[in-house]
Amino acid sequence: MTARDDKDFSKPIINAAADVARKVSADVLFAYVGSVDDLSHVASVVKKPTELILVCRNEDEKKLAAGVDAHAMLVPSFDLTRMGQIKMAALIAFSQGLLKAGNAFVFLSGVSGQQIDTLVTMRVGKEYELFHSVGQPRLTEHIRRPVFERVLRMALELASEGREGKPVGAIFVAGDHREVQKYSDEGRINPFKGYTEKERNIIDESISETVKEIAKLDGAFILKGNGVIVSACAILRPAAAGEIQSQGYGARHAAAAGITACTKSIAITLSESTGAVRVWRRGTMITEIERSAPHVSDGGPPPRISQ
Repeated sequence: MTARDDKDFSKPIINAAADVARKVSADVLFAYVGSVDDLSHVASVVKKPTELILVCRNEDEKKLAAGVDAHAMLVPSFDLTRMGQIKMAALIAFSQGLLKAGNAFVFLSGVSGQQIDTLVTMRVGKEYELFHSVGQPRLTEHIRRPVFERVLRMALELASEGREGKPVGAIFVAGDHREVQKYSDEGRINPFKGYTEKERNIIDESISETVKEIAKLDGAFILKGNGVIVSACAILRPAAAGEIQSQGYGARHAAAAGITACTKSIAITLSESTGAVRVWRRGTMITEIERSAPHVSDGGPPPRISQ
């Protein structure tokens, strides 16, 4: 019997999630469309004021979600651990203003194409590791929400695709670019020099392949808060060390911790060795999105969560 054949397995989880959402006064309940047999059932058991957000990995799933009373949110389709799926979707929801500091949410997830098997409850800014502390300034204080989401998606795409079959490491620093430039040196080349701001805005999807190709080179991308790429291949020389919470992080992560410690910026790094995408703020890593290991089933042990 396949997971899909056991129809009685997912409905009790969905019912339990709706009950948990009611008891904790959750602001949002998320559910991955590809893991739900009956979307109308989910919509029927989730009661206001809890908002239902259906997470879609492709346009076909988004069309299915359009048939029920819920908000459909499109996310990239990547091979992530279950916690990676949850972190990615929550970050994108936050970048779109669907989640706010202090919100409680319930998340239903599972392997794409199989039934829901995971229920997680968190509160933004308290239990959830996206934020170092409740008093931390808003994530998008110095960067536009669409810019943060675009950089995050691009880092995840690079983690999934690599370049020419090879893994890529990268670092993107966005925010107060003038301050960031004080603690950085321009590399021997700046591939974006001489182009208009419109031509080098990361929001423009027409430059995606160019950015990904340049990511193969050493150095950091420095962006304005509105998405304009100021320079690439930059060498970061932060005045502060930041917090590296565990051993095993390389120079790229040390640079991300340092530059966000001494400037009003956000850094997103991609690890060449593991493919993990990490977000850095105020000198510390605030979340880590890990790929599902190719040699380990998604039913394996949960990923390490850095607090």
